[in-house]
Amino acid sequence: MNIAKNLEQTAKFLPNKTAIIFEDLSITYSQLDEKVNQLASGIAQMGIEKGDRLALFMPNIPEFIMIYFAAQKLGAIVVALNVLLVKNEVQYILSDCGARIIFAGKDQAEQVPMDEVESLEHLILVEGDENDSRHLNRILDKSVHTFKALDMDAHDPAAILYTSGTTGFPKGATLTHVNVLSNISATIYHAEIKEKDILHLFLPLFHCFGQNFIMNSSVKRGATLVMHKRFEPGPVVEAVRKHKVTMFFAVPTIYIYLLNMKDEDLDMSSIRYFFTAAASMPPEVADSWHAKYHMPINDGYGLTECSPFSSYNHDFKHKPGSIGHPVMNCEMKIIDEVGNPVAPGEWGEICIKGPNVMKGYWNKPEATAKTIVDGWLLTGDVGTQDEDGDYFIVDRVKDMINSAGNNIYPTEIENHLYSHPAILEVAVFGMHDDVKGECVKAAIVLQPGTTLEPEDIIAFCRTKMAKYKVPQQIQFVDELPKSPTGKILKRVLRAGV
Repeated sequence: MNIAKNLEQTAKFLPNKTAIIFEDLSITYSQLDEKVNQLASGIAQMGIEKGDRLALFMPNIPEFIMIYFAAQKLGAIVVALNVLLVKNEVQYILSDCGARIIFAGKDQAEQVPMDEVESLEHLILVEGDENDSRHLNRILDKSVHTFKALDMDAHDPAAILYTSGTTGFPKGATLTHVNVLSNISATIYHAEIKEKDILHLFLPLFHCFGQNFIMNSSVKRGATLVMHKRFEPGPVVEAVRKHKVTMFFAVPTIYIYLLNMKDEDLDMSSIRYFFTAAASMPPEVADSWHAKYHMPINDGYGLTECSPFSSYNHDFKHKPGSIGHPVMNCEMKIIDEVGNPVAPGEWGEICIKGPNVMKGYWNKPEATAKTIVDGWLLTGDVGTQDEDGDYFIVDRVKDMINSAGNNIYPTEIENHLYSHPAILEVAVFGMHDDVKGECVKAAIVLQPGTTLEPEDIIAFCRTKMAKYKVPQQIQFVDELPKSPTGKILKRVLRAGV
């Protein structure tokens, strides 16, 4: 077993099929596999072997995919870093995982603390001057055309993906070969990815969504990836038209942005499949998209610790706003504070069990033991299940607001606010209150050309929710802070307001 065998098989049976389109570059599967083989040989000659940690610190470029699969062929463990990390954050992750080698983009290389990470031996540049002795091309073994992937045990680690570290230092979710391969199978089955499909990839490859759900699934199926370094509306929309993209993957904030583009600037006619994950999709946004394009946004749920795909609401066949049912070979349940299953309609913590659940947090057995109990991963997400078996996300446990003893879930308030025609984006979060413990605050981005007063927002909420849920503080902002994956960073809002 080895993730890289997917590439070997696709290159064997579809050698001339386009694997990657990036800017003006087009790479076939045979070309991709040959470059991967040359890299694997070159990296092996540097002493990197099975079990070593190999770090990737670069934007979405073809070299990421090449090095990823080269590492897998060797049995090395890929550690992909968020491109926005600064030196001290990079140092923590590299030291924590014990990386021996790091491959970095030109904008990331200066943030690599070579002298401050004891295990780190090599820095390889993937962009810039090819005459630099550290450049990727200098380690290619061009005499090699084939390099057979090492046979790995199903439970050997394949990748370590570090969580965002919303509470303390980030933790490295360790995904095995069977974790990733099971998720690839579930993705291809539920999303019905075809060989002829053209998948858009602008979500970051350092994130589990981009790395496993999109990249790995496309390679396994022999589809084509249209890559972008990052999400930029103009180039992304133009690429849809130029390359006739058929599958579009984005987070809710991107769909919100696209909904507000001029119709003449947005040709989505080639796309047969839209998908969202990584954050809750407001029902009002999904409804607006369906009304405009007459196609639903397929909704998925998962987390890094689950490789990430865990449940799926295909074409909203179950219920709008639902995360549907567990994906193939996966189980879900909802428990109360003492671990007992709750009745339908009651709220509790979502738990997941299956081959997609991580091996554990790297070098953190205590955190692993608290998160995985009897094979069930405790997600930290509050959810509910109705009488038909459909699952719904209520909110993150950590985002819950406790005001005067009342538990308040921001998503409920946000979904209502999104129904206001003047509101473009909103984030609801808790702020310290000397009397109540916490109070409810809403940060709001208005639609261009509109104006509202805080009193308008409060009045709009009072008609639809209990008094204790109504935001006491309203702040209008030009934009909301977001992660590279498009998640709204509420911790930044709490800290900065």
